[in-house]
Amino acid sequence: MDSAADAGAGRQTKRAKASAPQKAPVPPKSSKTPIAQNVLVFQGGGALGAYQAGVYHALSEGGIEADWVIGTSIGAINGALIAGNEPKNRLARLREFWDLISTRPVEQPWSPAYFAALFSPGASQVLQGVPNFYEANRHANWGLNASVGVERAAFYGTEPLRRTLTGLVDCNYLNAHHTRLTVGAVNVRTAEMRYFDSRDMPLGVDHIMASGAIPPAFPAIRIDGETYWDGGLYSNTPMEAVLDDKPRRNSLIFSVNMWQPRAEEPGSIWDVLNRQKDIQFASRAQSHVARQEQLHRLRHIVRELGMRLPPEQREDPAVRELTSYGCATTMHLVLLLLPRAADGKSKDIDFTRAGVRERWQTGYEHARRVLASKPWEGEVGALDGIVIHDATQ
Repeated sequence: MDSAADAGAGRQTKRAKASAPQKAPVPPKSSKTPIAQNVLVFQGGGALGAYQAGVYHALSEGGIEADWVIGTSIGAINGALIAGNEPKNRLARLREFWDLISTRPVEQPWSPAYFAALFSPGASQVLQGVPNFYEANRHANWGLNASVGVERAAFYGTEPLRRTLTGLVDCNYLNAHHTRLTVGAVNVRTAEMRYFDSRDMPLGVDHIMASGAIPPAFPAIRIDGETYWDGGLYSNTPMEAVLDDKPRRNSLIFSVNMWQPRAEEPGSIWDVLNRQKDIQFASRAQSHVARQEQLHRLRHIVRELGMRLPPEQREDPAVRELTSYGCATTMHLVLLLLPRAADGKSKDIDFTRAGVRERWQTGYEHARRVLASKPWEGEVGALDGIVIHDATQ
């Protein structure tokens, strides 16, 4: 990251506060709010997920261990590797996973995969699949219109991923409520997003795989009679899972994103295809956060108004119900984004060792710079429910 990014790592913005009436009385600053939980929110993004592993590496090294991980697609896989292992083993399991699925240089000169690799670092994965992750699906050879069922209707099969996750994720530990895990998947029939949450139900490999079952590449996963696809089709940045959680708690949230919401106009068809992915999988994260800022500010306003009522009015049942919508929690939201220099034309399918290593290191260095500034340790306004620390620039 360049010097501008370093400066941005500690920048704190309060968009909702800036839009308030200029003449409105400003409540006094509150003292530093104790953090009740550390939360990681991981986007989906295929091979880009190595960036998230690097971010976790730095956070863990810096003494910040996750109490709750929320993920979609590759974010769900990274989240399961964290929540499904003891803290002392988490980094090793992440390294093992990314080592298992990263590909070596093509060893057979003049093969189709060899020429594909010359064209694009990720193109050979299209032809060969990714070891320990996905492989060619023989049912796809029957043709696009062959009625093979939704659990086989895909270009690739993900049984290798099932075996990998079974060996690396300790579901007994995961379901013992040490670290909460939430993974998002979309119902194939109803198009409704569902968050599978270890707080509310036992989670297994199927739930993790459902969150990453992106069509038409990967087949749907059936859970309790319903089939599910990758949650990124609906919301690739599952921020609402923590900001709408009940009961709300003072939180330090690291939202680790890989898709660029802003970019220059594309100049070629190839650039258009990549820009289309960015727009689709950035998933309106900024507008979601802006809406949540407004909601949380209103909750603080309701609480402030309730406190200014005479005691006898506050005891009125109708008033108590109204003031119950108030809230005093503070959410510190740290936004991290894979820098554009670290992505490439086939970024999300570039599982080459060099690509994985570069993104891991980028995430590690990025998070270390943010940790050095610790912007969440400053005071905040009494009405600021969500405080954004923007480290994406």
